[in-house]
Amino acid sequence: MKTLIVFGVLLFSLTLSFAQKPRARDLGIPFDGTPGKFNAITDVTGVTVGHTTIISGSGKLVKGRGPIRTGVTAILPGGKNFTPVFSNWHMLNGNGDMTGTHWVTESGFLETPILITNTGSVGIVRDAALEWMDKNHYYNAESDSVWYAYPLVAETYDGVLNDMNGFHVTKEHVWQALDSAKSGTPAEGNVGGGTGMICMGFKGGSGTASRVIDKKYGGYTIGVIVQSNFGLRKQLTIAGVPAGRELMDTLQTVFNSVVSTTRNTDLNAETGSIIVIVATDAPLLPHQLKRIAQRVPLGIGKMGGIGGNGSGDIFLAFSTANKNAFNRNDEAQIKLFPNDKMGVLFEATIQATEEAILNAMIAAETMEGINGNKVYALPHKRVIEILKKYNRLGTTR
Repeated sequence: MKTLIVFGVLLFSLTLSFAQKPRARDLGIPFDGTPGKFNAITDVTGVTVGHTTIISGSGKLVKGRGPIRTGVTAILPGGKNFTPVFSNWHMLNGNGDMTGTHWVTESGFLETPILITNTGSVGIVRDAALEWMDKNHYYNAESDSVWYAYPLVAETYDGVLNDMNGFHVTKEHVWQALDSAKSGTPAEGNVGGGTGMICMGFKGGSGTASRVIDKKYGGYTIGVIVQSNFGLRKQLTIAGVPAGRELMDTLQTVFNSVVSTTRNTDLNAETGSIIVIVATDAPLLPHQLKRIAQRVPLGIGKMGGIGGNGSGDIFLAFSTANKNAFNRNDEAQIKLFPNDKMGVLFEATIQATEEAILNAMIAAETMEGINGNKVYALPHKRVIEILKKYNRLGTTR
C-alpha cells in the first residue's frame, strides 16, 4: 500500500496494490460458468482499472474536514489510448446519475474513460477527467482542432460514512485513478469509489468478476465491475439461500446520528444504488450491448435486489471488438455476433454480475465513519455455516 499526503489529507491509495483479499469462491460459494484468468473485468484484453481511496479522520462530522471515506474508480476500455468502443446503457431505477449517456445513445460509441465516485463528486470528477484527456491527448489527433468529449461519470451515495458534502475528491485523486489503471486483478471491497458504500445491510464497495463462454460460440469474455451500494439485509440471497434472513440477528449496522436531511434513514427502505460496467470482446453492436445491459438486473435480482425507489441502478456495456469501427470520414466494415446466440452472453453477464457483487461484499471490511456510524462486514464464518445448512457450500448449481 502506498500512503501519500495530498493537500493535508491522508490518502491511502490502493491503486498500486492489486490486492488479494478473500473472494467469494475462497469461501466455497458456488457459481455457474467459467471465469477468466483474473475473474475480473480486466480479463477483457485491453481493459484497465485504477482506484484512488481516501480515508481520513474519525469522530464527529465537521463538514469540509471529515471524516472522509470515499474515492474514485477508473475503467479504461483500451488503456490510456483513445479507444472509442461500441457501447450502450440501461437503467433499472433512476435515482442516480451517469453523465455522458446521451451521446452514447445517439452515436453508439463510448469515447472516454469511465469513472465512478460518490454522489457529491460527479462534477469535479467529470471536469478532472476532461482535463486529464486534454493533458494526455486522449483524442483523435487528426481532428484535435474540434476536439470535445462528454466524460462518463457515475455515482452511488456514501453519505452514511463519508463527509460527502465536504467535497473532498480533487482533480489529483481523479488523475491518480486514471494514471494508475492497469490490468491484473483489481482491488475489491473498501476501495476507490466503493470505499464508503453499504450493500444489503453490510459493508459494500467495489467488486469484479468475469465469464468465458464456450469456444463453440467464439470463446468470448464478459467482464463486470460493480460499485455496490444497494438493498436491505433481509433481501440478501447467496447461492439461492436466504442468507440475509438468517443473519438478521447479527452485527446490526450502527447509526449514531441522522447523517443527511435529504436521504431516508429508515433501515427498511432502500437508499443506495449500484453501478455496473460490463465489458466484452464479443463483436456486439450498440443495440446488442443494450440487450447485455438489460440483463444486469437479473444478476442483481439473484442477490435479492429489487431496484427500490431510493436506488440508482444504472448499467453500461461496451465491446472492445471492431477496433476500426470508429471513423469520422470513411465507411467501416464490422463483424456482428448473431442474435440467435446472444443467450450465452446474457447468461455470462448475469453470472458475472452476481459474483462481482458478492466479491465486493466478501472483500469489504467493517468501517466506522462520520459520527461513529459503523457498518459491519458480511460475517464469512456465518455465511459458510448458512450455506452448509442449506447444503449449498461448494456445490455446482
